[in-house]
Amino acid sequence: MAMQKAKEIVNSESVVVFSKTYCPYCVRVKELLQQLGAKFKAVELDTESDGSQIQSGLAEWTGQRTVPNVFIGGNHIGGCDATSNLHKDGKLVPLLTEAGAIAGKTATTSA
Repeated sequence: MAMQKAKEIVNSESVVVFSKTYCPYCVRVKELLQQLGAKFKAVELDTESDGSQIQSGLAEWTGQRTVPNVFIGGNHIGGCDATSNLHKDGKLVPLLTEAGAIAGKTATTSA
């Protein structure tokens, strides 16, 4: 049930960060997304009544039990290091743009 809820959240938003309010790595990822101007939904598992169940569902689904647990365009990205590395490699903004998470930008295709 919790895995299904997690999947529904991921499928309803272009970017989702499963997070905990006290987690410094979660804060870092959310700040990065904010700096890039990305729209995202943060699900604070420590404030959700079924947060621990959702976290267990995410672990079963993705193999990742830790937070942050980031999804872009319905695809599992990983945690803070994976998200930061994508940004360092110049791949995060294109993913966010393609997912429609960066306001004022649209994905372009070359013919």
